[in-house]
Amino acid sequence: MIPAEIQSPIGTFETQVIEVVGERAMAKRDHLAVEQPLDIRIGFGPGNNRDRKTISITMRTPGHDGELAVGLLFAEGVLTQPSDVLRIVQREPNIVRVDLSPGVRVDLAKLQRSGVMNSSCGLCGKTTIDGIEESCEMIPPSGTTIPATVIHKLPSRLREAQPTFAQTGGLHAVALFNSNGELLAAREDVGRHNAADKLIGAECLAGRLPLAERILFVSGRASFELVQKAIMAGVPVFAAVGAPSSLAVELATRFGMTLLGFVRDGRFNIYCGAERIRVELDA
Repeated sequence: MIPAEIQSPIGTFETQVIEVVGERAMAKRDHLAVEQPLDIRIGFGPGNNRDRKTISITMRTPGHDGELAVGLLFAEGVLTQPSDVLRIVQREPNIVRVDLSPGVRVDLAKLQRSGVMNSSCGLCGKTTIDGIEESCEMIPPSGTTIPATVIHKLPSRLREAQPTFAQTGGLHAVALFNSNGELLAAREDVGRHNAADKLIGAECLAGRLPLAERILFVSGRASFELVQKAIMAGVPVFAAVGAPSSLAVELATRFGMTLLGFVRDGRFNIYCGAERIRVELDA
């Protein structure tokens, strides 16, 4: 993995609050998740004529900023492999630059159209599935099935991997599991898309994409944008604590992904790709 020059740990902010229980109030200390803007820049072009450009300013929880930037660039198809990244530079806490290898072609017009250069959401402006089909590949069928008991254990195992959430209650998390339910990696952030970009960026830099035979589990709902990021990374099973959107289900179905929602309290719904989940069907 290519290290950033500065690694900022995920932080918390301590503040004074008044807690009200029933009609009684008391002063106490509380911890909040830190939220700060991150200026994501790229360096690109031939070695003797490099250009630098800000592609996004996003609100995020500090930490793993280089991975976040790489994950965003991967989701947009700017880079596809670790060798596309020359280095990651972060000399200031809220500015990170990904220097791309000289041979990597950058289509600024495409980034402009996708909304990356105008918004913290990498897919704002892409309102149809047809608009991203050129960037995504079908998820290949899996030769193994995952027992329902493995899916039921994901929420508790994710919670164990959320130290900052335990302090603040204010962060989303995205975690990667193998088909046996073993936790492989997790990232936290105030933004769900940021947490996904951090995790996928880390896997990209480590050369572990596509994420075949893996489960991606998110602490919130299954949005269209998150499912798209998972498909780009080759994830066959996407599971969420909350509900999926209609477009997320349509996208997952189109690309052969298994999509699970409401994974909590010993239950979940299978919206598509049921062949990858081992269950006993009622007669």
